[in-house]
Amino acid sequence: MTPTAIRGWAWAHRWSSLVSTAFLLMLCVTGLPLVFSHEINDALLHREWEPAAAERLSLDAILDRALANHPGHVPAFMSFDEDRPVVNVTSRPPDAPDGVYAFQPLDATSGEAAPPVAGHPLVEFLLQLHTDMFLGLPGMLFLGLMGVMLVIAVASGAALYAPFMRRLEFGTVRREKAARTRWLDRHNLLGIVTTAWVLVVGVTGVVNTLAVPITAHWKDTALMALVDAEDPRPFDVSNRASLDQAVRDARAALPGMMLQFVAFPGTDYTTDRHYAVFFHGDSPVTEHLITPALIDARTGALTAVARPPWYVSLLSLSQPLHFGDYGGLGLKIVWALLDLATIVVLGSGLYLWWPRRRKAA
Repeated sequence: MTPTAIRGWAWAHRWSSLVSTAFLLMLCVTGLPLVFSHEINDALLHREWEPAAAERLSLDAILDRALANHPGHVPAFMSFDEDRPVVNVTSRPPDAPDGVYAFQPLDATSGEAAPPVAGHPLVEFLLQLHTDMFLGLPGMLFLGLMGVMLVIAVASGAALYAPFMRRLEFGTVRREKAARTRWLDRHNLLGIVTTAWVLVVGVTGVVNTLAVPITAHWKDTALMALVDAEDPRPFDVSNRASLDQAVRDARAALPGMMLQFVAFPGTDYTTDRHYAVFFHGDSPVTEHLITPALIDARTGALTAVARPPWYVSLLSLSQPLHFGDYGGLGLKIVWALLDLATIVVLGSGLYLWWPRRRKAA
């Protein structure tokens, strides 16, 4: 590598790191407990609960009960707990701004209220800080930009590693040297060892920050192309087709898949006239790949099976890959150790830069 190329890579590595380090440290520190969010919530919020009966009510009956609890609301989503017979109904006033919802966990056997399975307040705070810094979409996009800076820093650091190590064996830490030299060796060693993992987490993090525009693009293009745009009749919640029949028809169209949730007309995950009944696979990988069947909410007719385009599948896989949430506790521990190593790399990078800054001043 020529001296000019080395200087260029060094410049890219230094400034991409300095611009993003504070935010990357925040993401690493908040991401560490989020890797174990399920375990933390189970330990701190475990509540014993038993359903009222053995047989389940129809989905239509549960939906009617939920809407009766909030007169004037329209349904938005219906989801299903995996480990207990509870149906979660999300509703909202017709003209409510985005983000204003009523969430009701209901016993699927009686329609009565069930204790919610919510995240611990600390976990929810860390998740919001990690996701968008409480700034909504602008915060998500800003953190996505910091993720791009991370990818540049890692790629440039990997490019610099070979010329730096040309006179040293791999993994050498020159213990006889000054403290700053020892930290430089540790910084380089941990950086090159964690390169692949940091790239995976960084790229998936960037994809996750684009969830809102990706979903909007999918709805406005691929999803709308499957429905009849020439039928302008609006959806009337009081004269809707049977939800139970819609789910049965969707199951028949997607055999062997597991029901995940239902999106009602007018929400982000469907059109203004269709139930979108979402299913996922039953393996550790395919359980994160969702496929909706579109059912006309006025007639109950199956309209289409909306096989998601590649960018929606990429988004579906990015979140579990980002947090290591697909290989059990063992993989989560590996993710946590790599996260700690990344914190050391970021901190040592600041330590190495600060004396140079003071000397230059």
